[in-house]
Amino acid sequence: MNAPTGRRRAIAKALTALLPLAPYADMERIRADAGAVHMKTLPPGIAVWLATIAHVRHQHTDYEKLLAEGYDRDSARFFVVDQTNEVLTRWRATRLLDPDDDED
Repeated sequence: MNAPTGRRRAIAKALTALLPLAPYADMERIRADAGAVHMKTLPPGIAVWLATIAHVRHQHTDYEKLLAEGYDRDSARFFVVDQTNEVLTRWRATRLLDPDDDED
């Protein structure tokens, strides 16, 4: 993470508030992704949310498998909403993915 110290603190605070029980390895990956250069113009809370959803989708759901089977991104995302929310619930997330939101 190349973000300035203030931004790193804000990301860490937003991450802890959003995902109080997420495993350390997942939190570290999300923290790094939220601090990436392409996220620097976003508020820390939004960067953390987007990094979280992307991480969970790619690492903890069948999203990649669905893409490999030929589903388009939107369809694959639709089919993994429940899996994504199950992971977020296990991690006691303070927000869940709404299938009607357009988060990316």
